[in-house]
Amino acid sequence: MAQNSLAIIGKGSRLAEEVFQLSREKGFEVKLHPDTKTITPSISFVVETLAGPEAAKREMIKDLDAKLPSAAIILTSCLGYPVTEIASWSARPERVVGFATFYPIKEKKVLELIPGLRTEENSLKEVEAFLRALGKETVRIKDGAGAIFPRILSAIINEAVRSLDEGVAQAEEIDVGMRLGTNYPLGPLRWADQIGLDEVLAVLEGLQRETGDDRYRPAPLLKKMVLAGWLGESTGKGFYIYRENEESK
Repeated sequence: MAQNSLAIIGKGSRLAEEVFQLSREKGFEVKLHPDTKTITPSISFVVETLAGPEAAKREMIKDLDAKLPSAAIILTSCLGYPVTEIASWSARPERVVGFATFYPIKEKKVLELIPGLRTEENSLKEVEAFLRALGKETVRIKDGAGAIFPRILSAIINEAVRSLDEGVAQAEEIDVGMRLGTNYPLGPLRWADQIGLDEVLAVLEGLQRETGDDRYRPAPLLKKMVLAGWLGESTGKGFYIYRENEESK
């Protein structure tokens, strides 16, 4: 990859900042852009991490399309939308590749790659080479909102939120029961706080929109907390209260 040809979009996004830091650690010349305004034709590979809303993501893809050279690759987070849909917003859908993961990714060994129906093999291979350079293995999976890990974890979190809202148990009790009972690294509500409640909601809404299946209907409490701006660790409040990245007791 040529010098200064790699761009990460999403300043303020913990996922984007993590990919940026990891890229620098692995020796890439990379710049973190807050949005597409400073993207130039010298860029040949872009990683964008916007989960939603749809109008903002569509506008970002279209703007990238207008500014990037024809051979440039767009690696896009597809938590809430199928890659084929995202690629349809581009005049060059063959260069759009999706990935699906939750923050944090530094210790994750495998990342899920999703080709759209028109994604070219060369685009996939270039993305795989980049991620291998970051120390990650990849798996290719079928196109669809949420992919594997985000889809399954979001459904578990959604059920935990319903249990909390229905008064089955308190947040800490739900988390302790699941963590000790299933050997999860975190309880589902604490995990949601780490990921960001808006990211979880984006996956659930994308799955419900795509499949029409009511099992993905977001818990009302989850939607209300996102509307209130209580997104978890990143905002200082979610299912737990945080101060300086430490959970308040």
